Amino acid sequence: MSRLASAPVQGQRADPVHFEALHSASADPWGVHRRWYERRKRSLLLAALPREHYGLAFEPGCSVGGNTLALAARCSQLVSADASAAATARARAAVAGLPQVRVEHWRFPDRWPSRNCDLVVVSELAYYLSERDFARFLLRAPAHLTHGGHLLLCHWRAPIADAFRSGDSVHQAALAGLPLAHVGAWRDQDMRVDVWQNGAAPSVAAALQDGAP
Repeated sequence: MSRLASAPVQGQRADPVHFEALHSASADPWGVHRRWYERRKRSLLLAALPREHYGLAFEPGCSVGGNTLALAARCSQLVSADASAAATARARAAVAGLPQVRVEHWRFPDRWPSRNCDLVVVSELAYYLSERDFARFLLRAPAHLTHGGHLLLCHWRAPIADAFRSGDSVHQAALAGLPLAHVGAWRDQDMRVDVWQNGAAPSVAAALQDGAP
């Protein structure tokens, strides 16, 4: 999601009711299927993933399924979720015919897949989490990753009226607090992407240095 189209009441903070209203008022509140920013973000997000393919991936805050469609091609199984019932319905319609994708009406970080994940993608969501939920997310995320699994965060860097914190604050807190190896990053004026890894797994470069084919 990107936040440019959101029009919150000044001082309002996002919650499930707020997002339900946004998705009820518009079929695509942030233009995830049409805006260049969104298409470029998806390309950067996918390029930042260290592996070509993942077993089980989890995408909370999927909105209407823009990133979901892109991630589906890189995963054997993908569980996407959103706290808005309207968003969930549209995401399910977007991925109809993709049997490896399941879209759930879940509130994050209350619900996670029952199995540990090879990949967790949190895109433009963490700045909307309350202080309590943001702390819970940082605390719980490592335990939901498989050994060698990846956590990717991607957030818009401009001010957002209805957010609890900036995108930069999200990533700075994650860099300071996650007990995971930081293995990749991208930052420009619009967005930043960071990737963490749970436990050791060789990169392509490291494997070449070790003499692997």
